[in-house]
Amino acid sequence: MVSYENIGFRLLPRKLIIFILEIFDRFSLLLVRLNLSPNLLSFLGLLAGLLVGLFFALGWWGWALVFLVICGMLDILDGKVATNSNHRTIFGAVFDSSLDRYSEFAIYLGLGFYFGPHWILWVLALAFLGSTMVSYTKARAESLGISCQLGIMQRAERMVLLIIGTLLALIIRHRNAVMMAVIIILAAVSNLTAIQRIVHVYRTEKRKQHPSTESRLQ
Repeated sequence: MVSYENIGFRLLPRKLIIFILEIFDRFSLLLVRLNLSPNLLSFLGLLAGLLVGLFFALGWWGWALVFLVICGMLDILDGKVATNSNHRTIFGAVFDSSLDRYSEFAIYLGLGFYFGPHWILWVLALAFLGSTMVSYTKARAESLGISCQLGIMQRAERMVLLIIGTLLALIIRHRNAVMMAVIIILAAVSNLTAIQRIVHVYRTEKRKQHPSTESRLQ
C-alpha cells in the first residue's frame, strides 16, 4: 500500500503526487514479479542522468528530454520496487540517494558545457548547491530524530521543472532563454527549500524544548 503521509506543501499539487505514486506503485508490482533489483533500477537511473548531461552538452535536447523522463521514472520506481519486494535496506537507501546526487550533477554539468563561459554558470553552481542542500538538510535532520519531509522544491519538482523547461525550449525554440529561466528558478527555490527545512528543524526543536508554551498557545 502506498503511504502518502508527510507529503506537505509542495509546488506539485498533492492530488497529482498521489495519482502519480499510485500509477508507479502498480507498475512496480510488475517489476517485482520480474525480480528486478531496486539497486539495479537506481544504477540505471544514474546512467539515464549521465546521458541527459551528455545530450545537453552536445545540444541534442530532444534526446535529453527523453532520458530526463526515463531518469524521473526510475527515480520513483526504485523506491517502489524496494518497498513492494520487501528489499528496503540501509545500503539501498544510501546507494539511491548518492546516485541521485551524481545524476543531478551530471545534468547540471552538461548544461554548463552547453552554455560555455557565461554568467549562468554561477547560477548553475547555486542550483546544484541548493539541490544538494535540500537532500542534506533532510538526511541530517532525520539522523537526529526530526522528520523533515517538507519542501516546495524537492527532487520530483526539480525533475519536472527540467522536463517542462526542455520541452518548452524545443517547442518555442528559444533554448537559451527558457533554460536560463529554469536554472534561475532552480537555484532560487532549491536554496529556499533548504532554508525552509532548517527553519523547520529550529521550530521543531523549540517546540520540544518548551512543550508547555506550545500547549498554552493552542
